Amino acid sequence: GGKTMNDRFLKALNCRNFGDRPPIWMMRQAGRHLSTYRALRERYSFLEMCHEPELIAQVTLLPVDAYGVDAAILFSDILVVAEAMGVGLRFEDRVGPLIDRPISCRNDLEALPSPDMKLLEYVAEGIRLLRTKLHIPLIGFCGAPFTVASYMIEGRSSKDLKKTKQWMFKDPEGFHLLLDKIADWSIAYLRLQAAAGVQAIQLFDS
Repeated sequence: GGKTMNDRFLKALNCRNFGDRPPIWMMRQAGRHLSTYRALRERYSFLEMCHEPELIAQVTLLPVDAYGVDAAILFSDILVVAEAMGVGLRFEDRVGPLIDRPISCRNDLEALPSPDMKLLEYVAEGIRLLRTKLHIPLIGFCGAPFTVASYMIEGRSSKDLKKTKQWMFKDPEGFHLLLDKIADWSIAYLRLQAAAGVQAIQLFDS
């Protein structure tokens, strides 16, 4: 608070940044290249950092303080939506995200709950905390339905997405029902982020 908002990033998104330099931000803005991030990771698991509003804010601010970027990127992960849908999520070092209960057929869709943003309220709390500390715009994000679906089906990161493609070709109708369920969650989640204070949204698709 207190400082004048640097809105260079928002002006660029609205094509109103003529005569100014381009805004600077980086896709992987908070992470292993920062010694301050690595120090936090020694104390907390990746998911703990995603789940705790204070840590969300702290990690989001690390590159802002280190580099003076023109936009902050919310520290989170695209799979918090899958986690909220009840399939189980954990992260293993040098492996990445793992889904505990992958889904494999249309019958599994019945167990997936309707969107409940109370389960993702910790993200909104982190955003509200950040808005009190930031003098630059905050970018929120989520994964696109196909990408989130592929993790929920494969159970982990996959180069060939074999199980996902098998479902797509064998039962396209069921696969689209899954995409629709994830889309409903994602829309509600992005609305939650916007209401809490993000000023731009990124959608990540494989």
